[in-house]
Amino acid sequence: MARHTPVRTRTEASGRPLSEAYDTALLDLDGVVYAGGAAIDHAVESLAAARSGGMHLAYVTNNASRTPEAVAEHLTRLGVPAGTGDVITSAQAVARLIADQLPAGSRVLTIGGEGLRVALRERGLEPVDSLDDDPRAVVQGFDPSLGWQQIAEAAYAVARGLPWFASNTDLTIPTARGTAPGNGALVEAVRIATGKRPQVAGKPLPPMHRETVLRTGAERPLVVGDRLDTDIEGAYAGEVDSLLVLTGVTDAAHLVAAPPRHRPTYVAADLRGLLTPQPEVTAGADGFGCGGWTASVRDGAAALDGDGEALDGLRALCAAVWTEAGDGEAAVDTEKALARLGL
Repeated sequence: MARHTPVRTRTEASGRPLSEAYDTALLDLDGVVYAGGAAIDHAVESLAAARSGGMHLAYVTNNASRTPEAVAEHLTRLGVPAGTGDVITSAQAVARLIADQLPAGSRVLTIGGEGLRVALRERGLEPVDSLDDDPRAVVQGFDPSLGWQQIAEAAYAVARGLPWFASNTDLTIPTARGTAPGNGALVEAVRIATGKRPQVAGKPLPPMHRETVLRTGAERPLVVGDRLDTDIEGAYAGEVDSLLVLTGVTDAAHLVAAPPRHRPTYVAADLRGLLTPQPEVTAGADGFGCGGWTASVRDGAAALDGDGEALDGLRALCAAVWTEAGDGEAAVDTEKALARLGL
């Protein structure tokens, strides 16, 4: 269905903290709440404050390797109390997608971790490990222990014409040591071997949004994420507001260059952004202002004047470049402006 909302050309203002303006935060995990096994700075205390103020916290992840129980236990150990019902995974979304197309009890060649297997069983499907087990479909989900043999088995199955599903196609995943290949990189290996493409359930596609709405019952949701191409695009596709935090894979340069479907409603350095009002970006004769900064585009380059909080300067800069780009992508040199902000 076509989206009829106007193209976003600046981040929005909120006179109230976001934790009061929205009833449910749909939080990504990797790069937002934790990286690897450790909590990201300010995440634990920020989420505790949002929860104590009445905001419902739901954790929505494209990572299909772990069960909701395991994710909830991990969060609780980090100091973020969570139950299994608070966790929504792309494994659950892809399992529902498969169950909608196959008879109950169907065998599914499963290339992924325990989280994917549990989700398939929850939908009355039987995960198997080999093409010799006569599966009716093949599904891929992220698992750090996957090797060549499992990827090859998926390729053999897809080449024979079995319906092919993927929990998500994130090319990368943030870890404590840096950025690593994600499920999308493994899916791409099968695509190259077979020339075919899977049905995908995870963010930013509709099956994940559907699964999240069904499981949370959110009425005024706010998507919170670190990725433009999954979290923010998923919010755009679902026509809900979003908060980008700069603790994961997206940096300031990528944000400024974002096309319309990747432009968040709000931006914050980290999850403390849930607890504060969001400043207004204003348009004037000299450009776009936020805090003590004014940004404009002159002769193909972004110009930034003033002083103040770097994030306010980033908001002003986004407004100038996004307005120049309109519903496309502008060829604007932002290097000097971002360097001035220390970003």
